[in-house]
Amino acid sequence: MAAPMTEGPDPAALEAWAGDEEQATKPEEPSLSAGEWLSRNLFSSAVNSLLTVVFSLLLVLVLRGLLNFMFSEERTWRAVKTNMRFLFTHAYPQSQYARIWVCIGVIAVLSGLSVGLLARTGGGISMKKLSMNLMAAGALIALGILLREPSAAVGADGRAIHRSGAEARGDSFVDWLDANALTVLGLLVLANVLLAAWFHHRGTYLQVATEPRVAHGVLVLASLGVLIGQQYATGEVVRESFAEAMADRAWWWLAAVVLVGAGAALWAGLGDARRRNTFVPAMYVFFAGAGLMVLSAWVYPWGHYAFLEGEFIAEPGSTVAMTTKLPWTVIWILLVATFELGRAIKGTRVGPRLRVPLNLLWVMTPFVLYWAVLRDPDLDWAHVMSTDIPMAVFFAVFGGLVVWYLAHPRIGETGRVVAVGLLLVAVLNWVAAFFGWYPMLQKARISFLLLAVVAMLAHNFAGDRSQRMKLVAAWVAAMAVFHWLVTLVNSPSTVDTPTDALIGGFGITLIVAVFTLLLSFPLGVLLALARTSKLPIFRVLSTAYIEVFRGVPLITLLFFFTLIFNLFLPQNMTLVDIAGATIGFSLFSAAYLAENVRGGLQAVRRGQYEASDAVGFTTVQRTLFIVLPQALRVSIPPLVGQVIATFKETSLLAVVGIFDFLRIADKVISAQSEFLGVKREGLLFVSFVYWIFAYNMSKYSQRLEKRLGVGER
Repeated sequence: MAAPMTEGPDPAALEAWAGDEEQATKPEEPSLSAGEWLSRNLFSSAVNSLLTVVFSLLLVLVLRGLLNFMFSEERTWRAVKTNMRFLFTHAYPQSQYARIWVCIGVIAVLSGLSVGLLARTGGGISMKKLSMNLMAAGALIALGILLREPSAAVGADGRAIHRSGAEARGDSFVDWLDANALTVLGLLVLANVLLAAWFHHRGTYLQVATEPRVAHGVLVLASLGVLIGQQYATGEVVRESFAEAMADRAWWWLAAVVLVGAGAALWAGLGDARRRNTFVPAMYVFFAGAGLMVLSAWVYPWGHYAFLEGEFIAEPGSTVAMTTKLPWTVIWILLVATFELGRAIKGTRVGPRLRVPLNLLWVMTPFVLYWAVLRDPDLDWAHVMSTDIPMAVFFAVFGGLVVWYLAHPRIGETGRVVAVGLLLVAVLNWVAAFFGWYPMLQKARISFLLLAVVAMLAHNFAGDRSQRMKLVAAWVAAMAVFHWLVTLVNSPSTVDTPTDALIGGFGITLIVAVFTLLLSFPLGVLLALARTSKLPIFRVLSTAYIEVFRGVPLITLLFFFTLIFNLFLPQNMTLVDIAGATIGFSLFSAAYLAENVRGGLQAVRRGQYEASDAVGFTTVQRTLFIVLPQALRVSIPPLVGQVIATFKETSLLAVVGIFDFLRIADKVISAQSEFLGVKREGLLFVSFVYWIFAYNMSKYSQRLEKRLGVGER
């Protein structure tokens, strides 16, 4: 008897099952109260309790020392305020400073559009995290107010009064505390440890009675109190009383109370579920913080300090100069407006089409801003009309025809023969330049070389008529931009500076770092591909390059390219310090980036290669569309680490004589007659700026890894 026929699965049931699968998410972890969180994370055992107390006291000591160092009467922060323009742009003329603001405005517009187009709906900072951060910031400000020692008492001569602590206060207990602070602190820490051990013996932190937990909190507060109280027992400088110090810091207390109050109101006004599931876009939080800083420049008397035309300006009771606060206000408005514009067009048809042009603009922006905006080149229009424009038109038309012909899907071996012929012509031009056989402009040689490279790769992107038109349009646009930039580079600058460098300070730090990354990243990718190639010649040359440049100290390369390399150039040709330093950084960074990318290439499974071969991809197509995207995704953590290291290593520019951020803070400011020998303040400010940029790059890397699922399968 035949088996009965069975029907297939019900489509409606399958659709419902698939919907349930898509909605399945990771179960949320329970929200812990403050006491439960402390018990689980900080006081789960006697050892953890000991480490919590000890490290808390160490952090308080570090914070106390940092605050007292920063706000000490011995610090001359006026040196940093006065030389702020020097620190960021060095000798760039004040009359041309509008160009600096234009550059920052362009970056703000591109940043707002990019973030707006990439912003995800439904994400951001949860109200729980926001409220906790607000309360933590307020508590940190309050702790800083208490740890900061009182201001010094000033005599009739305007100098701090120096007397012993007992003579100044006549307080025997304060004197005793000053002498025995370490002993008292050690006894309190020992009591904390014994009580924590008793907690561990009796159970968790919440399972014991209320009185021991209160006693433990009192001991911790007493330990902190000894640290805070001991600083008021200093003996050398007479300081104002505790009450006077707290009254002088009333505005800081107000800020702490407002932050804690706002955080507590959010926490109490929302239930646990709403706190965890209500999100605020992270950019709005950033805009609010930046807006408050800009607003403070208009209302708070930060003071007006400047060093212009050899004259020091110090107006401590006024607000920031209009030439500073007005541009920053406009930049903040541009940033917010372009972000909202990006979010508005994200869901339209225009949004996805703007992403590729925006990426190209990000690549071109550093070149355009530096060579066109900051330099303000003096163009020789007669030469431009007679030579530059005709040459650009010739290579655009001739190269476009070559690309159109070689991108035909049925070109076959003829296309490869033509491409090899163009490559031989390009090589002949460079050989002729070396031996002086015939004259030719340098950009013509480079244009021939670019055309030969495109010709060699054209068959990998062959397609129908529309595809070939896109390739031709891309070539024409590339030639127009290339010849325009070369014309700008060859034109002298109209900006007159007292040094050889156009700009200095933090500006030159950013310029060298950005150009280094733009040059070293493609070179590092090519080196990684060459080292993993099956062709021995490429593999050996790449390995030799990587091992040599990784084995040579970076400072040696910088000295070579800034001081020695010019000795090997022709008589009429020199390499400026900035270009030499950028080349040294690029070659050094490319070797490390190559190893990072090579690790990502080795992580791509063999099945990906086999699948790409099965669908008929060429080697170039497989590398560009299959292998490299996966390899770069895996390589994000080490690549970002290398980017941060490269950014920080730009401080070595000071060693080779370039007026970068560090050298101005260390040498220029301390050599001024007004601030002779003042170095610590500038070095601390430089360290803080470097940390801000490195920290933000690290946090963006973490968000990018989370979005791309790095480390997940």
